[in-house]
Amino acid sequence: MHRKISWMALGGMLFLPVVAAAEGSVNAGNTAWLLSSTVLVLFMTIPGLSLFYGGLVRVKNILSVLMQCFAITCLVSILWLVIGYSLVFSDGGSMNQFIGGLDNMMFANILEGSTTGDVPESLFAMFQMTFAIITPALMVGAYAERMRFSAVLWFSALWVMLVYVPVAHWVWGDGWLGEMGLLDFAGGTVVHITAGIGSLVAALFLGQRRGFQQHAMMPHNMTMTITGAGMLWVGWFGFNGGSALAANGDAAMAILVTHISAATGSLAWMTIEWIKHGKPSVLGIVTGMVAGLGMITPASGYVGPGGALIIGLTAGVVCFFAVGFIKNKLRIDDTLDVFPVHGVGGILGTFFAGIFASSQLGIFSGQGYAEGMDMLSQITVQLQGIAAILIYTALVTYVILQAVQMVTTLRVSEEDETEGLELVSHDERGYNV
Repeated sequence: MHRKISWMALGGMLFLPVVAAAEGSVNAGNTAWLLSSTVLVLFMTIPGLSLFYGGLVRVKNILSVLMQCFAITCLVSILWLVIGYSLVFSDGGSMNQFIGGLDNMMFANILEGSTTGDVPESLFAMFQMTFAIITPALMVGAYAERMRFSAVLWFSALWVMLVYVPVAHWVWGDGWLGEMGLLDFAGGTVVHITAGIGSLVAALFLGQRRGFQQHAMMPHNMTMTITGAGMLWVGWFGFNGGSALAANGDAAMAILVTHISAATGSLAWMTIEWIKHGKPSVLGIVTGMVAGLGMITPASGYVGPGGALIIGLTAGVVCFFAVGFIKNKLRIDDTLDVFPVHGVGGILGTFFAGIFASSQLGIFSGQGYAEGMDMLSQITVQLQGIAAILIYTALVTYVILQAVQMVTTLRVSEEDETEGLELVSHDERGYNV
């Protein structure tokens, strides 16, 4: 018995250094934080975004919106596994400025011991998957209540592969915008500008809902909406804080400025609405929150609390008036205001990152520019990135919609729209009353 224990002890001592060497490149604290952030970002889509959007549509369409968000989550997850991750984060060789390679199709080289920095690569891939999921899910708000479910699936799949994947590689996958020095910490360009511009094109392409601006189309359940909004606010800490890929000061500051911007955006929107209409609304305060969150996203790893205050204030004010301009002046039926909130917020946030990242602004200073960059050069890069992604997204989204229209009918009939998409598309009701 003693001999057996001795041999086991000796074997254990020989094995310990091997374990230490294998796990030495993985930081437990950073891994734990990224695990938590991944859960938070997925939580933003289901149930956060689903409930937020679900409460805003009419009762006859609630189930269709929940179904679309859920199905997009499943669809994009598989696309990311098969080829999406590889095209964003693998070396594309001579084409690497524009698109990645195929080395990691089906996560081929991602093993249990593979790492990205000091976290498991499987975790990094999953974290990035949640970003790919929420981006087309945001666009559900633009075409809600009128796009056929089959068209939603076709459009989302093609859009992720032809818009999200290339742009993510340009910015985060050693592509040309990243090499230029574009500041986008957590997705102002990759997520919000692409989703916002794609939503605007989709809303224009599909046209207005039947009865748009002729009779009220009120949210059916604001309790559901504010519940989803709260989930989005909390989940956004993983979205922005997790993008530091470490449990450190960068993550902590990203969370702090995210919270400040959200709170300021909410109060700014609420105050304007109160002044204009005599009463503040729940819809206004939660929409201001989303505007503040979207606008701080690209800047969250670079700015300080003072900059976040200005960004949140700008988001609440500018996005409020953008919603009215898009709906009332241009008469574009972006159902749940994806472009004026996420698109406008992403554009302004990306621009403001080039200002408030400066370390020379006193109490409004950020973390400082990269070596060799000053404010003028950084703003120039930010504007070039915004313009390139805006034009690319608009053109490719239009082509995708044309292509989907050749495969299946994009829009439900007037009769089906009147009846409601949950019965027409799924033969089910959200509420059995």
